[in-house]
Amino acid sequence: MLAVRTLSAAALAALLWAPALLAQHAATAARVEVSQSSLALEVGDSTRLSAKVFNAAGNEIDAPVVFFSSSRRRLAVSRDGKVEALRGGEYQVIAVVRSAFDVRERIPVTVAYPPVTRVDVHGGAERLFEGAAVKHTARVFDAVGDRRREVPVVWSTDNTSVATVDRYGVLLAHKGGNVTLIARAGGITSSHRYRVERNPISSVRLTASADSARTGDVIHFSVEALDGSGRAVTGAPVTYTLVPSPDDSIVAASPAGEVDDTGRFVAELPGDYTVLADVAGNLARRTVRITPRQASQQVKLVGRAPVRDVRTSDLWIWEGVDGRDYAVTGTHSAKGAAYFWDVTDAAAPELVDSVVVDARTVNDVKISEDGRIAVISREGASNRRNGFVILDVTNPRDVETISAFDDGLTGGVHNVFIYRGHVYAVNNGRRFDVINIEDPKTPYRVGQFELDTPGHAIHDIWVVDGIAYTSNWGDGVVLIDVGNGVAGGSPSNPVEIARYADFGGATHAAFPYRSPTGKFYVFMGDERGRPGFDGLGQDTPSRMAGYIHVVDFTDHKSPEEVARYEIPEAGSHNLWIEDDRLYAAFYNGGLRVVDVSGELKGNLGAQGREIGHYMSYDPEGNVANAPLVWGPQPYKGNVYFSDMNSGLWTVKVEPRQQPTP
Repeated sequence: MLAVRTLSAAALAALLWAPALLAQHAATAARVEVSQSSLALEVGDSTRLSAKVFNAAGNEIDAPVVFFSSSRRRLAVSRDGKVEALRGGEYQVIAVVRSAFDVRERIPVTVAYPPVTRVDVHGGAERLFEGAAVKHTARVFDAVGDRRREVPVVWSTDNTSVATVDRYGVLLAHKGGNVTLIARAGGITSSHRYRVERNPISSVRLTASADSARTGDVIHFSVEALDGSGRAVTGAPVTYTLVPSPDDSIVAASPAGEVDDTGRFVAELPGDYTVLADVAGNLARRTVRITPRQASQQVKLVGRAPVRDVRTSDLWIWEGVDGRDYAVTGTHSAKGAAYFWDVTDAAAPELVDSVVVDARTVNDVKISEDGRIAVISREGASNRRNGFVILDVTNPRDVETISAFDDGLTGGVHNVFIYRGHVYAVNNGRRFDVINIEDPKTPYRVGQFELDTPGHAIHDIWVVDGIAYTSNWGDGVVLIDVGNGVAGGSPSNPVEIARYADFGGATHAAFPYRSPTGKFYVFMGDERGRPGFDGLGQDTPSRMAGYIHVVDFTDHKSPEEVARYEIPEAGSHNLWIEDDRLYAAFYNGGLRVVDVSGELKGNLGAQGREIGHYMSYDPEGNVANAPLVWGPQPYKGNVYFSDMNSGLWTVKVEPRQQPTP
């Protein structure tokens, strides 16, 4: 008699599914092998890499691999493995299995530095007086125009009896005569000629624009040099130094303030500060008192509209044609949805409609000036035709699709801006295209703009007063005339006005601000890191990096970085400036509100300028209790912001409470 066994349901399922499980296991990527283990290239060289994928048993399987560059502006890498050396240095090519993000291989790449071709010396005027000390700097460039900071500069003079120079480029004039300052780097020489004259200066007067100020306020010092007869002596270089004396409540202060070579002074801590001016060996000093800024205010929650099932991207708040207030928010790496909210009652936002388009990500959302048209960007469309979608939001409770535009934009539109009947669309991270939507049913392209630098890229665009401000990662910010007229530009003929690339920056977003002081600043926000991505495609708490650079563009021909705002534990994303306040989304650092009144200089975060911040904790968020603030917008006395993990929030900066006498 045959024995009969009864299989458990689990055992039966295991038998039934065993072939499928074995097949799945066999198809699972365990290792990727690249055709070359390392690369050594010259600038201008190109090569192609290929890759094979193996399972745990060591058998080759059919699995697509994509390639990336660790520094795409310096080493261009196409997704199919073409590698092109743009600039000297050491980099990596990363090969990733598309079906298993954790299966990857890194290939080291060494690109030989091109020879040095130019040394630029920056120093003083050709005329010096005996006893003068002048600091020089030298910038070294190679054959592809790359600045070579690692190449040492050797300083010397051709007549040491007239003047000598130390290893740091500080020249000291000893006696009358002619002398040449020489800077050598990488076999290239640059020189600067001086004429040293007898020192006629017998006294120096140092004046200040104010005797006292708050932390963060800029005081301008100026010097008047006089000869023995009391006549002014012009053209003498001035060396400023600072002697700080912080308030005795400040322990271990470092450094408390700064003064630059033009006499601009700012302090981070309260106390007394003495500025010394040295003019050809003649000293003058002046002391100023700095008091606390006292900018702190309360930032309180007003209301919120939770979105927890998907990640939220950008937002825009506007007044509808019906007089009510509305908001639109996008979604990221989700289902291609945009949500429309009635926020007339800021304490109780109401979801009134939604639109779903063929996209993985609706990264950006914008509303036209008249409140009738919305444009939402598309990335990751199923048919790989991305572009953007134009919506009729005359009635935000019944949003209607008017048209879509994807001609030449199939690579994906990450950011858009609407300005005077045109959409400025970031095209596949390479350029921006200008699309006329005066008739939103029949949009058409009228212009485009693209940089010509090696490995260039663009992330964001913002248009104000006919000037487009583009954020271009390593190329920094570029100002383009698209109708302002300052450079003869128009939507169909964008013309560059100026640009500025901060050292080591990764410019992700930029916002212009014309200060009541008469200064014109552009705030450039870095972005470093990858939010909510752990290499396995999982949502996780994020820790970003990068800060906001403040660049003075008052003279657009010579922009100058003058200040920064930094949070060491977090990185910047989008920002907005209005009425002398910076509203900055700092990802895991929450929403930040900063006083940017007056002239700006130095570290704004250390000067007591932060008014307040708000951390958007949500225990039920897409990632629980993990603030990840994306974008802010002040509107009618409140501040709205989107959080990737939890949706739309509304807060209010409370009026400062005056102490009771």
